[in-house]
Parts: sequence; structure tokens; C-alpha cells
Amino acid sequence: MNAVQGQQPVRPFSLIVKPTGAACNLDCSYCFFLSKEALWDAKRQQMSPETLRAYLTSFLAAQPDGQVVLTWQGGEPTLRGLDFYREAARLADELKRPDQTILQTFQTNGTLLDDEWGEFLAEQGALVGISLDGPVTLHDQYRINKAGRGTHRQVVRGWEVLRRHGVAANILCTVNSANADHPLQVYRHFRDDLGAEHIQFIPIVERVAAGETTIAEAGWRDPEGAFVLYRQDGEQVTSRSVRPDRYGQFLIGVFDEWVNNDIGRVFVQDFDVMLGAVFGHFSLCVRAPECGTALAMEHNGDIYACDHYVEPGYLLGNLQTMSFASALEHPAQREFGRSKRTNLPTQCVKCPVRWACHGGCPKDRFCITTDGEPGLNYLCAGYYSFFNHATPAILEMAKLLQAGRSAAELMTTNWREASRVRCCVGSSSSASSASAGEVP
Repeated sequence: MNAVQGQQPVRPFSLIVKPTGAACNLDCSYCFFLSKEALWDAKRQQMSPETLRAYLTSFLAAQPDGQVVLTWQGGEPTLRGLDFYREAARLADELKRPDQTILQTFQTNGTLLDDEWGEFLAEQGALVGISLDGPVTLHDQYRINKAGRGTHRQVVRGWEVLRRHGVAANILCTVNSANADHPLQVYRHFRDDLGAEHIQFIPIVERVAAGETTIAEAGWRDPEGAFVLYRQDGEQVTSRSVRPDRYGQFLIGVFDEWVNNDIGRVFVQDFDVMLGAVFGHFSLCVRAPECGTALAMEHNGDIYACDHYVEPGYLLGNLQTMSFASALEHPAQREFGRSKRTNLPTQCVKCPVRWACHGGCPKDRFCITTDGEPGLNYLCAGYYSFFNHATPAILEMAKLLQAGRSAAELMTTNWREASRVRCCVGSSSSASSASAGEVP
């Protein structure tokens, strides 16, 4: 083992790996990551067998004993072919330490999944996230193929492959301008039509710098159709982006349906993370006080600060010359993570729901506060309305758990009616009593 491979990180970290770079068989209108192919000259952006071995050797050496998560993303990771992942599984089993176990996870559009994939994923005990934005009319608005046609039918077919083979699967749903006004339609499609038990909602916020509106609305393509690299820059957003108020109302709509019917049966990441925050547990970097421990690695071994910051200014180094420990402790990366906390504007520092939010993702902090300070999250209004709305129920669930009881007991208290009173009273009292974003 060389020096690069052998260095041990001083902090836990996660890594998203992109074995096909930005390559994808779809052409989703809001997917800025498609433009990342402009970072490399190579026409074919695929991880080589040599890079795969180097990655697994270094990554497994850097992880503690216990479960090690291999996270494959894209672009569309299934484009790399099933044989690649069979080899990855074989190599991981060869290179892991005796007390390490491997969990392979995939984020995929699901359109290329078939029974052969289903058998492999089941054998591996894999966890798969399927990108789906709601029923057909909402999903097909932006999630289209290269011919401009909707993809809902093909995605659902992939979902059914996973269900048929007993593969654990989550639905990853973006909240965008097309589906934001239809929270119940979206949620009930996942719950009732597809039988989903784990759901993640991801807000679409595409930043647009001055003079880039035409390119941005064209899917980050110039007049000749070539990709123009998307960067986390600019103070405007595309028409596809979700409005802050609509995002908050979307979460509220889903929450009210969930809190009265589905606690303990359907697991929604936003709600689970909020409940965890009551106990000081932050399982999602977006809601954590600091970040900087969720790295991304491209097909050629380039290591970036974050999946949302795959752009030149956030390139930390390459796997061939940099260990993951060195990437984590790089001064630029340490500052990147700390700045999530240190750059909070005063409005955020004093906010009564800071405990659940912590300013959100740095990529979205491009607005001005009511006092004229920079650094306010674009989604702030939505966050504020949702967290205030959900806080009374979340705190009640926390009390149940602390008492050794099930959070699902909340559903027996006719929370829908009670929350109308509690939300009004609790919001005002919490706002007056909470200090510097502490849990009320």
C-alpha cells in the first residue's frame, strides 16, 4: 500500500463516485450536471479498470471497520454496464478487511434496468435510488429522453424490476416549477400507485449569472447545441426552479398527509432529518451546521469538494496523487465546510428554526436578508414556513420516542385538527422563546 492509499482520515466522510462522468441516456431539462462533460476533452468519459482498482483500494483503506458504502452516481451510472459493477463487487470483496461489509448504492433514472440488473442488485443487497418526479403528466414535463419524449413509463418499468427482485429502493423526487403545486398528487402516486416506503424530495434551484439566461433556459447549451459549463454562480434562477414559497407549501402538503396517516410506514427524508435534529443528529449535510465531508469523485479520479461543486474552483486533486484524508484536510476543503456556519447572516443566526435548517446548502445562499446582508438561502421563505409548521408535531414525536414509545402514536391524536391550534400558538411561542436557533 502506498502513502496515498494508506493515510487515514481524521473525520468520517462519504464519497459519490461517477464512473460515467456526466454521460446520461436522458436529457432532463433541469439537469445542470449534463453540462459537466465540458470539463474534459475526452469524448468517452468512463472509469477505467485501473482507476476502479485504485479507488477501491484507497477508499476501503480509508474507511473504518463495519459497513462501507459504495455510492455510484452520474450522469447515469448504469451506462457503465453490468460487467463493470460485477468487477467492482469482486474487487471490493477481495480488497476489504475481514471486518468490513460492503453496501453498494446507486442513483439511477431506472430506464436501463432489466431482470439481469435486478438479479445482480438483489444478490448484492444493494440500495437503489430511482429518480421520479410524480405521475406521468408532472414527471414528463422535464424528465425527457434525447428525443424530447417523456420517460415516466420507462422509469416505472425500472422501479417494477426492483420490486420484482426484492431490491431495496428509494424514490428521489425533484421539486420543480412543474410539480410544486401538486404535493398530494405526487406523494400519493409514490405511496399508493408505486408502494414506495422511502422518499426524498430535492428542490431544483438552477442559478443563472448575468447574461446567461438564454443559455440557461436552453438547458445550458449554446446556440450550436454545445454544453456550457454550469457553475454555482449568479443571483437569478431558471424558470424550471421551484419558487421558495411553493417549495414550503409542497413540503407542508406532504407533511400533513404523512403525519396523519403514514408515520412509521413511509419514511420521508426531510421529516426524518428534522426529527433527528431535535436530538442533535444531522444525517444530511444540507441540514447540518457544517459540511465538507461529502466528497465527489469523477471517472478519471478527480476529487471535488462536493457533488454540487464539480467545477474547476473546487477541484481538490486526483486519486493518483491525493489520498481521501488529504482531500478532507485540504485547507480549502476545511474552509469550505466551516463557511457553512461562519458565513451565516445575522437573520439566520437569530432565526427560531435555525436548529432544523442551519442555513441550508451553501450553493443556494445567494440572496440578501431583510437587513441587506448577503448569504441568505434562496429557499429561506419555504424553509421557514415548513419548519414552523412541522415543529409542533416533530417535537411531539420526539417526546414519544424519549418516553420509549412509538412516534406513530401521534396519528391517534387527531393531529390534523389539533395542529391548527398548536401551529399558531407554538410558532409564536417558539419564536419568542428560542435563542439563536436552539430547539424550542
